[in-house]
Amino acid sequence: METSKTPMAQEIERKFLVKDDSWRSQAQGVAYRQGYLTRDLHLAIRVRIAGDRAWLTLKGATVGVSRSEYEYGIPLNDAQEMLDRLCHKPLIEKVRYTVIDEGMTWEIDEFLGENQGLIVAEVELEDERQSFVAPAWLGVEVSDDPRYYNANLVQHPYSQWKESRD
Repeated sequence: METSKTPMAQEIERKFLVKDDSWRSQAQGVAYRQGYLTRDLHLAIRVRIAGDRAWLTLKGATVGVSRSEYEYGIPLNDAQEMLDRLCHKPLIEKVRYTVIDEGMTWEIDEFLGENQGLIVAEVELEDERQSFVAPAWLGVEVSDDPRYYNANLVQHPYSQWKESRD
């Protein structure tokens, strides 16, 4: 069984919209399906399937661009049952692409289903003040906008947002 993904179980992540498709030529993608057993301001419990692997993840409240995160591998069949029977709907469906740019690993999520049309890039940092070179395809930062949190996209899918999506 896997333990937390970082030694201090801390996730430091910045999130951006993507302004064009120039990243696609260097991207590798994997289908993701995920859902939330619970989600509120203080705790989100997520079930995720990526390819043929599955995890249960507990995430604490976001403070700035950091939050506590604990992630554990679980049997694929259990994850499929939890997604189908226990998780809030709609599920989050997306293809996650990985792009290496200027030494940084970017994860670009192209959402499907109820969130189709939304493409978000994330970068995990070692420190909140860590600098990086922004790729040319990177758009406006949305790290502080809770609408873009995956857990909130279940309750308020992108397809239901008003036309003035800033």
